[in-house]
Amino acid sequence: MKFLFGSLIVLLTVPIDTNAAKPNAVRRADVIIYGGTCAAVTAAVQVKKMGKSVIVVSPDKHLGGLSSGGLGFTDTGNKEVIGGLSREFYQRLYQHYQQDSAWKWQKKDEYGNKGQGTPAIDGNSRTMWIFEPHAAEKVFEDLVRENAITVYRNEWLDRSAKGVTKKAGAIQSFRTLNGQVYEGKMFIDVTYEGDLMAAAGVQYHVGREANSVYGESWNGVEPNVFQHGHYFKDNISPYKIAGDPKSGLLPEIATSGPGEKGAGDNKIQAYCFRMCFSNNPDNRVPFPKPAGYDPARYELLGRVFDSGWRETFNKFDPIPNRKTDTNNHGPFSSDYIGKNYDYPDATYERRKEIILEHQIYQQGLLYFMANDPRVPADVREDMKPWGLAKDEFTDNDNWPHQIYVREARRMLGSYVMKEADALGQTTVPNPIGMGSYSLDAHNAQRYVRDDGFVQNEGDIGVHPKQPYSIAYGSILPKESECKNLLVPVCLSSSHIAYGSIRMEPVFMILGQSAATAAVLSIDNKVSPQQLPYAKLRDALLKDRQRLTL
Repeated sequence: MKFLFGSLIVLLTVPIDTNAAKPNAVRRADVIIYGGTCAAVTAAVQVKKMGKSVIVVSPDKHLGGLSSGGLGFTDTGNKEVIGGLSREFYQRLYQHYQQDSAWKWQKKDEYGNKGQGTPAIDGNSRTMWIFEPHAAEKVFEDLVRENAITVYRNEWLDRSAKGVTKKAGAIQSFRTLNGQVYEGKMFIDVTYEGDLMAAAGVQYHVGREANSVYGESWNGVEPNVFQHGHYFKDNISPYKIAGDPKSGLLPEIATSGPGEKGAGDNKIQAYCFRMCFSNNPDNRVPFPKPAGYDPARYELLGRVFDSGWRETFNKFDPIPNRKTDTNNHGPFSSDYIGKNYDYPDATYERRKEIILEHQIYQQGLLYFMANDPRVPADVREDMKPWGLAKDEFTDNDNWPHQIYVREARRMLGSYVMKEADALGQTTVPNPIGMGSYSLDAHNAQRYVRDDGFVQNEGDIGVHPKQPYSIAYGSILPKESECKNLLVPVCLSSSHIAYGSIRMEPVFMILGQSAATAAVLSIDNKVSPQQLPYAKLRDALLKDRQRLTL
């Protein structure tokens, strides 16, 4: 399917169900991993290191998910609790950036070495926490090649009732839309969406639980909570004619109110693309003007600028070679608020539409900020040096191949990670890794307040008092639902606890731990739910995973 954006043609692969196609011979391995995220790679490497066969079945062409898709300004939290293969990933990036050849557009000593609470280049621990997308993808591909891991790409799970075959509560095999069948002893779902988990009949939740469900304080609807800068600091009119409700609402504003404080809903935090920009004239592509571009949809941002707001460039976070990892910042930015509610359970075709809608919105936003006279001259002048990085995402017109799925399905598993767990206030049972980042949720809705002005809701940022452990039970379905599946990405967690757990280093940690549990379960001829934790703990510690403070 082709879509024309000005001079750009973006190709989207929409999976087609070819039931009539003759399937190939069944592909078998001890462990079958579904997904192409960073957790897919660490899980596969761990299976091979433990002497078992493994196949990665990836709907994605590019491995690494967000880690190779633009999120180079790593959300580390306390880097000391990042161990195992996750830490090795960042050590390999350190080795990459020790080479002079890695610094094509900038001298190494010119790089500011800025990170999130830690130097980007940590010479003591020999880690690199801030990196370019293509450098991360190379590390993932190196790990695949060095460990001789079999990867099948552009293979999409058949999510129909006949896509997964189960017997006696265990997955026997699954098929993909081209008719290919994958058979294994253990299965690991490492997708951001939890598609294999859902197709296998495992219960899950989408949206925000009410605070009353798990006795939490920061879940559910949280109007008038402003813990980051992503809200309207001044009174901004939401109407086409400022102050006139009869004129109708501007684009990108919901017609309903936020809901009752602390109540649950089906809303999820906003998605965006993490953008890689360059200000090197020889490595820069102008921001494209998308087809159907309408500056009126960004009028709300124009009014924010009119109020004197000038935080536009606060999240142009520097990564090597005069590039950025540019993230959402402010009341109206790259987060496409309220436009992803149906994504988790949507069909593949609908998900592609949602992703395209996000891309058009974000491309239009960038074009507006760089070119439209509605934008103050000083902002446009500061945008002039920037463009898409020419040497990134070269097969997708320099646009990231992975949308930032901050949250989709979350399993209802053997143990639910809750707010108190992620705040370091509890002793978590049977730990398999650690997290430390703040409970970080982006806005879920933009609405009109009772006083007639616009506001956002859902942005939460609560810091844990200390790093916390993540329970083994959180990656396990209930045994009555599935006896041979592990879910380290769409794990069992409340919405707000997931706001901390959902970081890429943690996904790599949990991917490795899931693989370890899968192999030990095969060796001990038990389900992962019945695996003696002591055996798992000893294996994880041997592989330098960090389990407790």
